[in-house]
Amino acid sequence: MKLRRILSKFEEKKILVLGDIMLDKSIWGRVSRISPEAPVPIVHVTSESFIPGGAANTVNNLNALGANVFVAGVIGDDNIGRKLTIELKDERIDTHGLIIDQQRPTTLKTRVISQNQQIVRIDKESRKGINDSITDQILDYINGVMDDIDAIIISDYGKGVITHKLLESLAYRGDDKVIVVDPNMKNFLDYNNITVFISNQQDASRALGITIINETSLRNMGHRLINRIDCDAVIITRGKEGMSLFEKNGNLTHIPAVAREVFDITGVSDTVTSTFTLALTSGADMVEATKLANYAASIVIGKVGTATVSREEIDGVLNEEENN
Repeated sequence: MKLRRILSKFEEKKILVLGDIMLDKSIWGRVSRISPEAPVPIVHVTSESFIPGGAANTVNNLNALGANVFVAGVIGDDNIGRKLTIELKDERIDTHGLIIDQQRPTTLKTRVISQNQQIVRIDKESRKGINDSITDQILDYINGVMDDIDAIIISDYGKGVITHKLLESLAYRGDDKVIVVDPNMKNFLDYNNITVFISNQQDASRALGITIINETSLRNMGHRLINRIDCDAVIITRGKEGMSLFEKNGNLTHIPAVAREVFDITGVSDTVTSTFTLALTSGADMVEATKLANYAASIVIGKVGTATVSREEIDGVLNEEENN
């Protein structure tokens, strides 16, 4: 089966992730009563865990799939930044592309979870754009690794790393590289000279002012994005409707969702982008790469919290599909 041959090539690939690096903290506990002080649950904490999040979750997904990963982003000069660096180093990921910005904290997202349900999320962050000096340091790092990589993933969470200057510079530096973008609304229509643009339907509708009511409006949205961004393809993720792949040649392919119980959609776009990029650089065509990304998404939504998938798990879903 060709999809399995593609999976087997993942470990040969070298991918650079550029974006908003953060640390995810999960506080796990159980709720037995409501607070007498306010109508909120009291959580009895049983454990805490830390895992790289945001663009660093894309890094972790690529690493879990067997790729060699380079990472470029910004952290603060703080304990959270140091812990995040250690977490990545523990996974044998090179952290030389993490630039310390003395003017901002490392982004920390804290989720309180009880009975596999997220109760509240607390964000500590700065959304101010990075300055020119930090941008230049990131670009210097990218220039230094460009010859060694197969693709670039831009993972934009709107925390300030992806600036107009950075995008303009990248547009002239990656002509022979696959560039896949997972955008944020802040810079949604500012990309050009990229390979594939991956967005959820809600954000794409909002950015273009198109309400999806039928096949015609969906097709119009996808091809307007291709023309606006000048990319080879656009993937729109559509929740229970699966994914729709729009190609520059006019082809539209709908890929249905794999039936799974949904526990948590945290980080699912990171999994989709990682799997798709590895598949595309491993010899898959656009449709095959999207199918593999769709299978990976069906796995990660069945996990609680920020999570990754492995090639073995994707292979298991392929087996299920073959036997059904």
